[in-house]
Amino acid sequence: MKKSGPFAEVIVELNARRTDRVFHYSVPAEFKDQIKIGSRVLVSFGGRQLPGYVTGFGVPEKKIRIKEIAGILGEGPVFTTELLELARWMADNYLCTTAEALSRILAPGLKYKPVREVKRFKAAVPGTEIKKILLTMGRAPKQAAVIKKALECPGLTRQELAAAAEASPGAVDTLVEKGFLEVFTGSRSRLHGKQPARTARTGNLPLNAGQSGALKAITGTLEKDKFGVFLLHGVTGSGKTEVYLQAIRAALDRGRQAVTLVPEISLTPQMIGLFRGRFGDLVAVLHSALPDRERYEEWRRVKEGEAPVVLGTRSAVFAPLPAPGLFIVDEEHESSYKQDDHLRYHAREVALKRAQLTGAVVVLGSATPSLESRSKAVTGGGPYRLLRIPERVDGRPLPRVRVVDLRVELKNGNRGIFSRMLETAVNERLEKGEQVILFLNRRGYATIVVCRECGLSLKCPNCDISLTYHLGGRLRCHYCNHTAVLPEFCPGCGSSYVRHFGVGTQKVEEEAQKIFPGARIVRMDSDSTSRKGSHQEIFKTFQEGKADVLIGTQMVAKGLDIPGITLVGVINADTTLYMPDFRAAERTFQLLTQVAGRAGRGSRPGEVVVQTHCPDHYSIQAAAAHDCELFYQREIPVRRSLGYPPFTYLARLLFTHADEEEVKKGARLAKENLSKIVLNDNLKIDILGPAPAPLSRIKDRFRWQLILKSPRRSPLKEAVKEVLAVLGRTRPVFKPVINVDINPQGML
Repeated sequence: MKKSGPFAEVIVELNARRTDRVFHYSVPAEFKDQIKIGSRVLVSFGGRQLPGYVTGFGVPEKKIRIKEIAGILGEGPVFTTELLELARWMADNYLCTTAEALSRILAPGLKYKPVREVKRFKAAVPGTEIKKILLTMGRAPKQAAVIKKALECPGLTRQELAAAAEASPGAVDTLVEKGFLEVFTGSRSRLHGKQPARTARTGNLPLNAGQSGALKAITGTLEKDKFGVFLLHGVTGSGKTEVYLQAIRAALDRGRQAVTLVPEISLTPQMIGLFRGRFGDLVAVLHSALPDRERYEEWRRVKEGEAPVVLGTRSAVFAPLPAPGLFIVDEEHESSYKQDDHLRYHAREVALKRAQLTGAVVVLGSATPSLESRSKAVTGGGPYRLLRIPERVDGRPLPRVRVVDLRVELKNGNRGIFSRMLETAVNERLEKGEQVILFLNRRGYATIVVCRECGLSLKCPNCDISLTYHLGGRLRCHYCNHTAVLPEFCPGCGSSYVRHFGVGTQKVEEEAQKIFPGARIVRMDSDSTSRKGSHQEIFKTFQEGKADVLIGTQMVAKGLDIPGITLVGVINADTTLYMPDFRAAERTFQLLTQVAGRAGRGSRPGEVVVQTHCPDHYSIQAAAAHDCELFYQREIPVRRSLGYPPFTYLARLLFTHADEEEVKKGARLAKENLSKIVLNDNLKIDILGPAPAPLSRIKDRFRWQLILKSPRRSPLKEAVKEVLAVLGRTRPVFKPVINVDINPQGML
């Protein structure tokens, strides 16, 4: 039987550039009404049956043998046309395949099926018309109560909705017949086998002038249903979160949905409380630490319109909202918004693109905006607008910051972790019953293990990195998780003088317990929070005043809003300052400003003690003065003179292989071909390298890199695409794996 079009255009789930295009398949009669754009299907490809995505319908340009679709995977489309367009943009922007981009977007929704399908109910009228409808139902108060509850809590079952509205199930049936309620099928959303704990509902808080001005600008653009970007630069404690919450309410009132991104999983417990207090069951939480089943359930609630408010970390930017109207990126400067392996996307960039596609508003919030975002907002033009909140809520003062020169401490005979100033300040707070944060951006007990006889540093056998000493005599690599026992004798010379040096959070905790014996101390780092729910337990303990001192890494540096904290001690401000990264000064300034902002957020004034060996560095001076402009004035000339963002765009090609000679040859061959491409195409691109990466070996693979710079982004992408194609044709002679990073956030 002759087959005629149109045929389904399918992108096969393969991670290969040569197959990154649509393939045509005929649709069997039994699937004719089921297969749509966004359907996930099973197709024959290269002698195998593979999953694929239907992206459209058409006829191939030339006559080819057309195979039939073998089956349908799942029920209904798994992505919208908007998310398909986003995937294509990601493929072009980050130089990945469209299938890889779709897989990243859809991953949590494809792993699990609903456990049990039940009938659910939601209001069939928009929130903007509900008041008019309720006015006509004066003689049917129970039905009015049902409609209100269906609007507040979409997705309840018949019995749940009737009970919540204190009405009979018959009232629900009547409203369905009248067309006021809509029925749909969905699974029961169960977290740990039960519904999420109810949170006491809260109302809007009063806004100061800065908050009101920011909210007015944001809602003004929301009302126009047009794309806009706001950089909300508010000092720590200025009430940016309240602006977010009221802007979300404005989006919901217009029948749109909202996504709020936070950079750390550790921030979600407090934010979940705030969001559920304001929006109840309308909130869905999405982050990678959720078990797959729970993550799927939240993903499904979002997709089916039950949860129009999404809160989560980086991957929540892909939430399958029907009509997103607002994207909020809290702490927009954070590097954790950049995926650091495989598909290296930046959640901030993805949020901006989704908003552009859907006519939504983006709010980028930070007390220390990134140089790139600040540059776009300050220069004006385009969609960026700068909004400032210069004061803390209720006129509270920013904490006083005192800087301690550790070189002077050493000269005066103090070799301990705590300077005399910090020790005194902690004791004063403990006597008053106030709370303290001690910050060090380095986990473990000691950072290096060395033989004092021959100088041998114990390194990971798989990575070019020193092993970190942890309590209990264990050595660990924080890159590949290799562990070993602290040797009694040096493996190099046999000496027994093997000692550990440097300071990590475990060491700080041990010393604090000795110096402040009566204090109740908790620690928050990736070692102490590996167990599920541990973030929330530690945070709750400290929030409820059951601990006096919180010791932690960058997990405690941002987002925590606890009125009892009046002192922050920075054990060593230099840990990020001299990293081999052009963003080192910026990250140091941001981290210090953020952690300092945890102090004095209640009625009592705050204080910060910063310990450093570099008290004269401009990043530390600017952080101590709470002065962003001072930092920008010093940092921008450095970036301009060296040709780094925001004055250029970067691309990084990272070559890895188990054989060091192969990775060298591969990187040099790539450089030769890139140089020809740049010359032949007359591209304005500088090529740095090839050279070993700062971490030259990880997980037993050697690493070399090339860095490309250009005043425009498009030439970088075109040059990289072309060289990848050239190198792809030279395999198997060219052996290294190439990792492409457009707009890298780090160079390690």
